Amino acid sequence: MSPNASWTFDPGAIVLVVVAGALYVHRWREARRVTGLRGARGWHLASFMSGLLCIVAALNSPIDRLSDQILTMHMVQHLLLLDIAPVLLVVGLTRVILRPVTRRLEPIERAAGPLGHPVFAVALYVGAMWLWHVPALYDAAVRHPAIHVLEHTTFMTAGALYWWHLLGPIPSRLRAGGMGPIAYMLVTKLLVGLLGIGLTFAPGSFYGYYAHHHHYWGLSGSTDQAVAGALMALEQSLVMGIALAWLFVRMLGESVRNDERAERYVG
Repeated sequence: MSPNASWTFDPGAIVLVVVAGALYVHRWREARRVTGLRGARGWHLASFMSGLLCIVAALNSPIDRLSDQILTMHMVQHLLLLDIAPVLLVVGLTRVILRPVTRRLEPIERAAGPLGHPVFAVALYVGAMWLWHVPALYDAAVRHPAIHVLEHTTFMTAGALYWWHLLGPIPSRLRAGGMGPIAYMLVTKLLVGLLGIGLTFAPGSFYGYYAHHHHYWGLSGSTDQAVAGALMALEQSLVMGIALAWLFVRMLGESVRNDERAERYVG
């Protein structure tokens, strides 16, 4: 018997995606009108829209239906909301696109106090992954829609805050320089990767809901959990590598622009 792979319908997610997409397109067009390609390139639009599509895929596509039946697909859903969607959304933003709210960001950051610090973002990111993979909470999220929504909201919030500190176009006053971003990522990905490794090599299934559920695709409960854990550990490594490459390219670009400004000043 094959699993149910039908599409789902989450009106809240659809409304959120449509509103966010409309607001972004408006600001992207305005940024291009004012500054041309400097403020809003085509790939910015493609990145942001891809992020929104990832949210739709996680919450309305067959991935959502399959996540109720197969642990590995539930992990795919988590990784889309925690990493892939937030990364694409943040990378799609620029200073010009965010100009209406740019001046408000620093006062908000100051008012947030410790909650606006990168250390809190790391703690929230790691804590969300470990907490929601506690067996009792994981099973409760699958069985109760309200708890599942809370789980998804936690992952999106943690992912957005974490990646904003690292990739956001407007550096926060607390953003680390030098080797700081590398340490920021290594600590986070190591702690989450250990969770994935633990799930992969666990002697048995932790999650009663999936262990006693019908086993699809020839996956037993323990095998399904091992595949999900391996997927988590692999995704953390891949995302870290890609993000580090992105940061390196951005650093080189900023260095070139600084040199050009210095040359004009000397000239």
